[in-house]
Amino acid sequence: MMSNSSKPLVTIGIPTYNRADGNLRKVIERSLGQSYENIEVVVSDNCSTDHTPELVQSITDPRLRYIRQKTNIGPTNNFNFCMNEARGKYFLLFHDDDMIDEDFVESCMASIEPGQTVGTIHTGVRIIDEHGLVREEHPNKAGGVSAADFIRGWYRGSTALYLCNTLYNTARLKEVGGFASKKNLFNDLMPTFTLATKYGRADVADIKASFRRHPGNRGSRFPVQDWTVDSLQLLDLVCDLLPGECPELKAEGQRYFCKKMYWYASRSTSARQRLMDYMRSYRAFDYSISPLSYFYAKKFRRRLGL
Repeated sequence: MMSNSSKPLVTIGIPTYNRADGNLRKVIERSLGQSYENIEVVVSDNCSTDHTPELVQSITDPRLRYIRQKTNIGPTNNFNFCMNEARGKYFLLFHDDDMIDEDFVESCMASIEPGQTVGTIHTGVRIIDEHGLVREEHPNKAGGVSAADFIRGWYRGSTALYLCNTLYNTARLKEVGGFASKKNLFNDLMPTFTLATKYGRADVADIKASFRRHPGNRGSRFPVQDWTVDSLQLLDLVCDLLPGECPELKAEGQRYFCKKMYWYASRSTSARQRLMDYMRSYRAFDYSISPLSYFYAKKFRRRLGL
């Protein structure tokens, strides 16, 4: 077992905005209360207008750094600010509405050998609602699988990838430009796929993190066109990373994203907008699944209670 002095520093970055009356204190306290002690916690306050400064400054721990932005720099810039402030060898971007277990970092670091370096480390994850009730549980089943099968697992729903259950190699994350995609919807998966494929990954089967799904989740506010742009960019990245696997991965990815766009489109209250989004998605993903076959299959599954 590694001694405390030989354990790599891990940075937990917490971007926040007007969450002083939410889960921010719990998130900071859970970060500082990790069983793995060689950590630093960076809170980047995106110019909150509530009492966030007073809340954070009331927590006294030398491992905690608080930076308040002079103006609101936007969510993604705040994510990358946390990353750029990180001094640790590994980095966790910890949203202030998610949660990690007390031994999250320790479990991640125990999954690699002393001196070993990987691009990413992943644990299993549970999905919780706005009240903290567990709705789904997803152990990490990706241990030992290839990079291509890791991505296929995400398409198929057997590999759950969120920021709260992903530890990044800080230097490699900075090298690839941090969290970025054209519409900033897959700004997490772009570096996740890149680092895991190029530099390897470690996998923890146990569930050690919680993603909070609620009506206010940021991604639910974006139009189908924006999701389409980022989905196509992600498919291009997959082909660049794994050219030998490109035809199969792209074809399966097109089917996955086409169905996903139909689901997003179905939430529109405008029949005209829904039809436009269905047809745009059908074309964008190379006519991989027709809207009619998608809804027929969906109706059939409902009849079977699936």
